[in-house]
Amino acid sequence: MSAVFVTATGTDIGKTFITSGLIRYLRGTGRAVHAIKPVVTGFAPDAWRDSDPAALLAALGRSINLEEIEGISPWRSKAPLSPDMAARCEGRTIPFAEVVEFCRKTLRSHPGTVLIEGIGGVMVPLDEHRTVLDWISMLRIPVILVTGTYVGTISHTLTSLEVLARRNLDIAAVAVSESEGSPASLDETIESISRFADALDVIGIPRLPTGTFEYPAFGRIAGLISS
Repeated sequence: MSAVFVTATGTDIGKTFITSGLIRYLRGTGRAVHAIKPVVTGFAPDAWRDSDPAALLAALGRSINLEEIEGISPWRSKAPLSPDMAARCEGRTIPFAEVVEFCRKTLRSHPGTVLIEGIGGVMVPLDEHRTVLDWISMLRIPVILVTGTYVGTISHTLTSLEVLARRNLDIAAVAVSESEGSPASLDETIESISRFADALDVIGIPRLPTGTFEYPAFGRIAGLISS
């Protein structure tokens, strides 16, 4: 069994796109793969078919229904806010220890590759005291950091890499998902990040048509997390 945590420099960067692409690539090569996204915000009960968990289920080739979504995303909130704020709007908190145990149970019970998709960026708060970084630190599994080519991405990426390194976490790869309308090119962004990334694999993925996942970069990332 291999496992990886997919996190990002912020929200709406491309975590679900990257995770879905990896799932489809691994399935296409005949390998066993499972994925979960335990914490979700901005989950509209009347539009769940367009949610991130639904996209993961589609990539996994599973039925897309609320019961299946419950199985991979137990903690869902309606407000499109950070998990701590979104849960507070509903009069509750994110149970950090239960989230960690849910991930550990998933890792124990699924062979092949398990992808755990986080929420927001590395430092997004989950509750009053813990962040996504604390979540990753409890699991101690390799990390894929997803970033974009938007203005500011270099600083956000290097800051995220710094905090991950300070926790002695294994960074499997940096995946640069091309941002829509960015003035910086994908190649320029990869080159800039690579100069400061201490020999990490920095892999670029251009904007692809909706539903397109056949791109060599997914194979490169899959090779890094399966080795």
